[in-house]
Amino acid sequence: MLSTFLFINWRCTTISELMINEQIRDKEIRLVGEDGEQLGIMSAKDALKLAKDADLDLVKIAPGAKPPVCKIIDYGKYRYELVRKAKEAKKKQKVVDIKEVRLSPNIETNDLNTKAAMARKFLAKGDKVKVTLRFRGREMAHMSSSKHILDDFAKVLADVSVIEKPAKLEGKSIMMILTEKK
Repeated sequence: MLSTFLFINWRCTTISELMINEQIRDKEIRLVGEDGEQLGIMSAKDALKLAKDADLDLVKIAPGAKPPVCKIIDYGKYRYELVRKAKEAKKKQKVVDIKEVRLSPNIETNDLNTKAAMARKFLAKGDKVKVTLRFRGREMAHMSSSKHILDDFAKVLADVSVIEKPAKLEGKSIMMILTEKK
């Protein structure tokens, strides 16, 4: 009995937005045929009979309409197409990563240029760059005088980047986020 309950529960959650066949309990529905032609307004029982005669399923595709719109289609194929379209859309979407570049207050010019070159590569790939200036121990006393390091870093990358979030003090570090210039 428990396994039957779990199966029914799974079935309801996967197709909760789409009712099929006997789940459609409306008195009148607008029916669309398998080729896309309008078959008119009829009772759900008659529409289900037409779907069974065609050896297909009756699927409610627009439950909010007055009367609800149902279509005669192969439900398995329809669900497969929806999943395939969702996967295709997911492939085409670009996920923006945030890469981090860490600096220290006593960084030398050559090291700063090396970190800037690394950040330039990240920006070229379309990622955002989080620049963190970390302070440790006695360096904490000179936080305000070290902000110029982040400004210099932003100036070096000014040709390829824009400051999305300006430098902000957060705990023992100052952070800034750069994005690709469009």
